[in-house]
Amino acid sequence: MNDISAMRANWNYPTAVKAGAGRIAELPQWCRTLNMRRPLLITDPGLAGLAMVASAVERCRQDGLDCGLFSAIKGNPTGRNVEDGVAAYRAGDHDGVIAFGGGSALDAAKAVALMVGQDRPLWDFEDIGDNYLRVNVAGMAPVVAVPTTAGTGSEVGRASLIMDEAAQLKRIIFHARMLPAVVILDPELSTGLPAGLTAATGLDALSHSLEAYCSPFYHPMAAGIALEGMRLVKDYLPRAVGDGHDLEARMQMLVASSMGATAFQRGLGAMHALAHPLGALFDAHHGMLNAILMPYVLKANQAVIDERITALARYLDLPNPSFGAFLDWVLRLRETVGIPHTLAAIGIDESQLQRVGEMAVQDGSAGTNPIPFTALQYSELARRAVVGLL
Repeated sequence: MNDISAMRANWNYPTAVKAGAGRIAELPQWCRTLNMRRPLLITDPGLAGLAMVASAVERCRQDGLDCGLFSAIKGNPTGRNVEDGVAAYRAGDHDGVIAFGGGSALDAAKAVALMVGQDRPLWDFEDIGDNYLRVNVAGMAPVVAVPTTAGTGSEVGRASLIMDEAAQLKRIIFHARMLPAVVILDPELSTGLPAGLTAATGLDALSHSLEAYCSPFYHPMAAGIALEGMRLVKDYLPRAVGDGHDLEARMQMLVASSMGATAFQRGLGAMHALAHPLGALFDAHHGMLNAILMPYVLKANQAVIDERITALARYLDLPNPSFGAFLDWVLRLRETVGIPHTLAAIGIDESQLQRVGEMAVQDGSAGTNPIPFTALQYSELARRAVVGLL
């Protein structure tokens, strides 16, 4: 497909998705369908001063919507960021949320939309047991999500990953109604993303589909979505990194990102089980962590996933399809798009790896890894990624 004008559609799986170049112009329309009159646009500080955000806010205001702006969000959003967002929402008497930006902004915005009508603290809604039953659903605010990166897929997710700074833990806040009601996938909004972030977020999208595909949980539809999501990454991530203004590549990567997050209803695995504590302890970029960890986790799981990965290599049309062919492709892709080979290259050392292992085995993502690793095995896996021992 080479005609970007043909890449325009309306989807309702997993939620209502408005895909196509220029569709950010429809933002006020979709806010109104959710009965928003005073939306709060939540984004991160890096985007808040850019023309795309100013344009979105102005477009809403010209349409008669009293749109506010909140951007006090860290790269790894914290509970305090969510509290501040709730305070801004209430102070402005807002009636809905526009989640605008990368995964951090989207996660924070979704958590704010959850918390504006709750009388319990945020951590009471951590994704443990039936905590979600504590949510006052009637108090939740509607959300329109506008991703500007292609990686986390948070726009089609039912959860937010929020940093508990006191405990030095990333906690998953979950409720099914956290899924945004409308998503706008507009590739024009991601053309300014630097090559390095394009690469890291793109590998994050790949990690979601890959871990979902390898999960032992039974969900054939998610497995099928994961397969196609990985093919899109294979075909379009190098193009998006090489030419940030390639609208077809940007569109297809946004789709791959949403597909990855849809697929991981099937579960994730050791990449994320390690990335969550490493991100919490070292304040590292989540997508970059998954990108670096990927080949090490693949090797650690090889005994159980060899046949499945061979089938994946065949689907991706790799020469001589096998586990080895797929691993080689991952390594080449990382090198092509500029991902370092070791965690040491991004400033992570061995000083806290015992704690990383203990945290990883408790992480929700560990439960659907193909092999149930121990804390010691997780620590060793992280160590190999630090020193580059594949």
